[in-house]
Amino acid sequence: MLDTEQTVLTEEFCFPSGQKTLSARLYSPLTSPEIVVVLNSATGVPRDYYRHFARWLAAEQGMACLTYDYRDYGHSLTGRLKDSRATMAEWALIDMPAARAEMRRRFPDSQHWTIGHSIGAMLGPVQPDIDLIDRMICVCSGLVTVSDHPWPYRGLAGLFWYGHAPLLARALGYLPGKAIGFGSDLPASVYWQWRKWCTAPLNYVPEIGHELPAAQWKDSGTPVDLFTFEDDQMVPPDAVWRLADLYGPDANRHLLSPADFGLSEVGHIGAFARRNAAVWPRLIA
Repeated sequence: MLDTEQTVLTEEFCFPSGQKTLSARLYSPLTSPEIVVVLNSATGVPRDYYRHFARWLAAEQGMACLTYDYRDYGHSLTGRLKDSRATMAEWALIDMPAARAEMRRRFPDSQHWTIGHSIGAMLGPVQPDIDLIDRMICVCSGLVTVSDHPWPYRGLAGLFWYGHAPLLARALGYLPGKAIGFGSDLPASVYWQWRKWCTAPLNYVPEIGHELPAAQWKDSGTPVDLFTFEDDQMVPPDAVWRLADLYGPDANRHLLSPADFGLSEVGHIGAFARRNAAVWPRLIA
């Protein structure tokens, strides 16, 4: 269908990811795009949150952008959430590459970029198809652990990992994110792996080469940019720089201040909010 307000073509469809099927929305310009983008969401953030940014890419930058929900989440959930056995590792190692494969099928002659928000880029160094990515852009993505958070946010994180959230996830068979103010309900298996990584001193790094594939990004030659905001309390800059180290010595590091864009705050989630559109050109420059 044609988005007449911004002259953007939008298409709703599903694509295969392993044994699962994922729900997607594609935003395309009216002309053939030289660059196409797969936008990997943050944990608990549905694909439609990114619709304004995706429309902007298509309408103003001439880029096609794919948004989608990971397996057993959002529009991609087909059964009962409590029956899901999905993991974050499956999101990163199966779903994200599947989304890129779908875009390569549709746009074989374009450059292929990935923009990952939080978890959307956190496992980039261990993904299987990095040699097929032309550029990786990581936004507020890092190897965070509880001690990285400033107070008083660290107290809230402690509750999320050690307080009511694990008790509810165990009792209900899923994380009731909406009820506890997190934003979205999640499969319990996603929550438990997320909890394991974010309460470990080195996040998932000790699992590389064992439960997770080897990290080979630094040998790929694929350019990567990591963006962090000074006011991100959920994934502070130090955690982002640790992920940059895993991407390799050529990773480009960008520390941004909301004030540089005439904004009072951006934080962890706000980079893709329409109210903060002043940030968007910097992310793709």
